[in-house]
Amino acid sequence: MPHQETISCSFYEEFLKMDTTRNSISAFIEKYYLHFNAAALVDAAKGYEQHLAEGGKMMITLAGAMSTAEMGKILAEMIRQDKVQIISCTGANLEEDVMNLVAHNSYKRVPHYRDLSPEEEWKLLEKGYNRVTDTCIPEEEAFRRMQKYIFRQWKDAEESGQRYFPHEYMYKMLLSGDLEQFYEIDPKDSWMLAAAEKNLPIVVPGWEDSTMGNIFASYCLKKELKPATVKSGIEYMTWLADWYIKNSEGKGVGFFQIGGGIAGDFPICVVPMLYQDLEMETIPFWSYFCQISDSTTSYGSYSGAIPNEKITWGKLDIHTPKYVIESDATIVAPLIFAWLLDM
Repeated sequence: MPHQETISCSFYEEFLKMDTTRNSISAFIEKYYLHFNAAALVDAAKGYEQHLAEGGKMMITLAGAMSTAEMGKILAEMIRQDKVQIISCTGANLEEDVMNLVAHNSYKRVPHYRDLSPEEEWKLLEKGYNRVTDTCIPEEEAFRRMQKYIFRQWKDAEESGQRYFPHEYMYKMLLSGDLEQFYEIDPKDSWMLAAAEKNLPIVVPGWEDSTMGNIFASYCLKKELKPATVKSGIEYMTWLADWYIKNSEGKGVGFFQIGGGIAGDFPICVVPMLYQDLEMETIPFWSYFCQISDSTTSYGSYSGAIPNEKITWGKLDIHTPKYVIESDATIVAPLIFAWLLDM
């Protein structure tokens, strides 16, 4: 295929001529991402960069299955380089990064997942695989390998009269060294390990919906643990309110939302709660907003709500920089992070 080779060679030569003031990936983005969602990506990345440069702090929210998509490979470096100051994520993203850390070699990729019949899906279940789009999580190696170690953290806390948030138990488990014997990827590629090492603030709304939440509930049903041993979502909100007050001076706190759902909707509501319900008139709005989503604006969807709608709910100001990138977050988020890390 000589024609294809000629195109590839020409493209590579153009790539080498790019602006050398930035490293290769971010220079590529700057040269070729000029319109539509590509331009929105660049605008959002530059806005994020400016927000941090002016002393602002940033919350990243993780919906969907970003940890199973191995977002940790680049998010961990964002954490290490202080490009994010707080994370809100689903219980699934909290645990699935650790599952990938200890059971990566047993994961199974199914690139033809769209063609699977119900019978083929059932066979995956019988083999202990839980499918997330094209990736199957191995139940025995992932969930069960962690179970006795997280149970130990829960039980030790309960017996000593202590209570912690879901992410704090995960931090304790990671920092204890109990799981090191199982590591199957380079630990620097785990965002949860990077977060634990920095004691990064995390909010995990709806944790009960996760696999570890279900496992915890099963221990409560068996009377081996008490529900109060794990702090609740209301306690997460009151903690977040205190954190936001302490961190919103100056440039303020930005909001970088990957996907939609509770990971984004829960923390963004802390602002209207503070000034509407607590009547704290001096509380500033979120000072930057970006959402990466493939949801369309229709049928009352939070994930598909445009940023201006959030003005009416008292979450964003008229002058808050607002960006929407209507695309696949597994493609877009690593590119923005690469820009911020100047990769």
